[in-house]
Amino acid sequence: MKQQTDGGVPRQSLPQIPVLRSAVPTFTSWPRMTNGNGIKRKWTPARRLDMLAGASLFALATLLPVHAESADVAIGIAAPLSGASAILGQQVSDGARAAAAGDKESAIQVVSADDGCTAEGGAKAAEQFVAEKVQIVVGFLCTEALEAAMPALKTAGIPAITVGVRTDSLTDRRDKTGWPVFRLAPRGDGERIAAGTLLVPRWRKELFAIVDDGTIYGRELAESFRLAAEQAGLKPVFVDTFRPQLDNQIALAGRLRKAGATHVFVGGDREDIAILGRDAQSLGLSLTIAGGETLRAAQDSVPLQPDTLMIGLPEWASFAPHETIASLKALEIEPDGYVLPAYAAVTVAAAAASKALATGKKITDILSSRDFETVIGPVRFDARGDLADNPYRLFRYDGARFVEVK
Repeated sequence: MKQQTDGGVPRQSLPQIPVLRSAVPTFTSWPRMTNGNGIKRKWTPARRLDMLAGASLFALATLLPVHAESADVAIGIAAPLSGASAILGQQVSDGARAAAAGDKESAIQVVSADDGCTAEGGAKAAEQFVAEKVQIVVGFLCTEALEAAMPALKTAGIPAITVGVRTDSLTDRRDKTGWPVFRLAPRGDGERIAAGTLLVPRWRKELFAIVDDGTIYGRELAESFRLAAEQAGLKPVFVDTFRPQLDNQIALAGRLRKAGATHVFVGGDREDIAILGRDAQSLGLSLTIAGGETLRAAQDSVPLQPDTLMIGLPEWASFAPHETIASLKALEIEPDGYVLPAYAAVTVAAAAASKALATGKKITDILSSRDFETVIGPVRFDARGDLADNPYRLFRYDGARFVEVK
């Protein structure tokens, strides 16, 4: 039986951290977020926050907790810590608390609140953060919770860094709302923009087709790619909508062969893309297939064809320093899902808050004006509070995993 843990810190050493419980959450942001292997972390939704014993000496040395009374920086952690999304909220809590405990530059107090992924939970969490006088908040996986929290946080001058909310309007309305919110997650349109930016130049001399499965996601992704190609002066040889979730896509493969397509961009799920690749091969059609981040879903009965292309997010564990991964694993924390983004968010938050204390500048001004080195690579925010660089990249399936195309 595994020993109890709490965010990478020994139970007996933990400061008492107030937790606000709220309604059962419904996770609505980043629904397609996956690491391709499922969630490896063996937590249950009922897992208590006061768990952790028996950490290794190495982990204790690198993640030693800080007593609240000695803290220079107070950081709020907002996440769904109960209910259906608790396992995702626990990833946020684990990553954020590990980063706070391991920060060698600042003494950090963390104040944790269960935002429930609901508007009510977000508002209550904001009230707690204001009462506890935190300087900055990280977390927030759901649009409802974040939008409900921001009015109170704005009034108190407390900025927030979200690791999960993709909703474009959150930052697009910044001039109107004045909300001091920064986004470590990708924008909702990030995948669509990346598809055109990364694939269109590569397919300039190819005979390419564009198909989608008729869903909102599939149609938007395919149409965005078509518009990007059109703006580049390119026209697909074939455009169609196919019926998804069939046992075979022989008819679609046949239409692509008849149109002379050698490449096809698919707005659809991994299973349909895998079936299309199999059936194209059975017809003797050499077809390069590309799709979106749904290709990171768990493999079904039909494997993807080698050389299938994906527009997706990196596996953040491949960017993190070995010592960070080792310290997390020593505490039985798998660096999956939101663990490393939350870790990075606390690193950014602590650096900005510490700089503000030292210089008298506003934290928001510091967040908007400099680069931050984190475990997932350099982070810089643009004028709206979004990531300055689109995190989506192009990957090629090598028969076992997706490898980035440099």
